[in-house]
Amino acid sequence: MTDTAIFWEWLSFAVRWTHVITAIAWIGSSFYFIALDLGLRKTPSLPPLAHGEEWQVHGGGFYHIQKYLVAPDFLPEHLTWFKWESYFTWISGFMLLVVVYYFGADLFLVDRHVLDLQAWQAILISLGSIVLGWVLYDTLCKSPIGNSTGGLMVVLFAILTAMSWAYTQVFTGRAAMLHMGAFTATIMAANVAMIIIPNQKIVVADLKAGRVPDAKYGKIAKQRSLHNNYLTLPVIFFMLSSHYPLAFATPWNWLIASLIFLEGVLIRHFFNTRHGRKGNPTWVWPLVIVIFLLCAWLSSGPKLPTGAETVPSPQATLLMQSPHFRAASEVVLGRCSMCHTAEPVWEGIAEAPKNVILDNDIAIANHGEQVAIQAGYSHAMPPGNVTDMTDDERALLVAWFRGDAQ
Repeated sequence: MTDTAIFWEWLSFAVRWTHVITAIAWIGSSFYFIALDLGLRKTPSLPPLAHGEEWQVHGGGFYHIQKYLVAPDFLPEHLTWFKWESYFTWISGFMLLVVVYYFGADLFLVDRHVLDLQAWQAILISLGSIVLGWVLYDTLCKSPIGNSTGGLMVVLFAILTAMSWAYTQVFTGRAAMLHMGAFTATIMAANVAMIIIPNQKIVVADLKAGRVPDAKYGKIAKQRSLHNNYLTLPVIFFMLSSHYPLAFATPWNWLIASLIFLEGVLIRHFFNTRHGRKGNPTWVWPLVIVIFLLCAWLSSGPKLPTGAETVPSPQATLLMQSPHFRAASEVVLGRCSMCHTAEPVWEGIAEAPKNVILDNDIAIANHGEQVAIQAGYSHAMPPGNVTDMTDDERALLVAWFRGDAQ
């Protein structure tokens, strides 16, 4: 059990690290190209078929960039394709979903006080909802609604709000927020894999065949790229939300999620307007602050009523049978439960960190692996060792989790 737990923790870390690295590359290129596209200038010296150009300076050198709305009249010898960043961001994100939420479904995905599901049922709902998101979005884009950018965004916002509420009726609050990120990120990655890159390949194929490419492919790809740009900031919020119970563990978590979409769109509108040299919409920032404060106010309401943990997992059952369990439980109750409880008594702690409750035997056993890793194998908890957990107590937690003889 011990070796497996440590390996799984490092596997989760490696996948998370990969996800962050690829996401930085994807988001960075997305922000850069939207800003570049909006900042293009038309000049008399532009080559035929060129739409605009921009001069940039970076790293001690100058860059001269020109854009063709359809394609140049010849195929360049070398093309750099911006696709792998999005592909590997989605792949690593899905792997993280599997490692943390699917293999840890009983702890992180399913809340039987919300909906009594078996792990396999919850996983199927998760997978189905993610696929459904892309199907709905793609269908909308290809429908008459897709011809209106504003109308499409309104309908999409309504769908995202409905999904925010639906997820909270099925999963834990933490998983609900995470799934909003996965739902949205899948739309973004599929835009690249299913629309943007295939359209660009059609244009390249036409150039190779000596045909004049159809401008519609570039127009469609640009629309999807713009959608990705506006959805990026909310996705980042949802990926970070699992660390903040005030975002995911409140009755209004679904409304907070929908407000975050509005906030992200407003922030991107500001930067897109500035980069496009169309003004300086400073009115955005007071509204962003108001929405942020509204989210904070919504989170201050009554806590999400999940009830006490009453059913031990199979692993927890074994841990409760350990001869070390009673002593380990007393260590956790004495050193951890002042914060990890429904009503924290430690000054400055409003919610149990990550919504992990450790104030009863079943809850302690259910979180036994986390307890051992955070406070036994490592000294991450308690933070700064503020409750003076001793080395002997940490060793006891490790012995309990490993199943050592007394």
